[in-house]
Amino acid sequence: MNAIFLKERIIVVAEKKLVDLKGKKVKVIMPAYNAAKTLKDTYDKIPHDYVQEIILVDDASRDNTFEKAQELGIFSIRHTHNLGYGGNQKTCYTESLRRGADVVVMIHPDGQYDPTFLPAILEPIVNGRADVVLGSRMLYRKKALEGGMPVYKYISNIFLTAMENLVLGMKLSEYHTGYRAYSRKFFETVPYMRNSNDFVFDTEILVQAVHFGMKIEEIPVSTRYFTEASSVGFKVSLIYGFKTLWVLAKYLLHKTKLVSCRFLLP
Repeated sequence: MNAIFLKERIIVVAEKKLVDLKGKKVKVIMPAYNAAKTLKDTYDKIPHDYVQEIILVDDASRDNTFEKAQELGIFSIRHTHNLGYGGNQKTCYTESLRRGADVVVMIHPDGQYDPTFLPAILEPIVNGRADVVLGSRMLYRKKALEGGMPVYKYISNIFLTAMENLVLGMKLSEYHTGYRAYSRKFFETVPYMRNSNDFVFDTEILVQAVHFGMKIEEIPVSTRYFTEASSVGFKVSLIYGFKTLWVLAKYLLHKTKLVSCRFLLP
């Protein structure tokens, strides 16, 4: 870790002591699939003082992810059949709202994203500045490569983000991070249940955020890519890229009133 990220991490540690939750209930959700090897390490790194409850949804894993979660005392739900990454998130968010969440933070149990950034991600929502906070790997682009991000993902992230910013009129550093926080107001406004059950769910929900006037902030986070960290391959990434462009096309069609898109209707 170099000086600039060491400095950022020191700032984050300081924020752990300074962030006042103001009575808000924070739920961490973990959309899990074959995460048994990395779950405990990720769980141990979460700043638990800021979290009222952790909710894990196991999307019909082939390993013992569900049993490991129960051993750790995590409230766990197991899908009988695999629904996909988007379908998993839908269960996560619906259950967190049902259990009284004011702020929902998504932390992947595979250890790719550093859980210790949690207080920094919470702060803009707790203080009313944002409805969505994205933990961005691309605010300091070189750090993404140093963390092991494959070059093809790095290039495609930059390209897709440029297209998304152009179409949506935004200036975000990336739209494809899996480290995110949302306010309860967000889920009560945005029709996320109409979104896809696969990976493009993450694109659709941010397009919805812009469409419905939600406030978005970013904070820099570090990530690491390693054997046990879940990561989609080139073919799936390519399909995801085309689907992302199609979501942008549908947004433009809806905005120009040429075609009505259901996921953008109130």
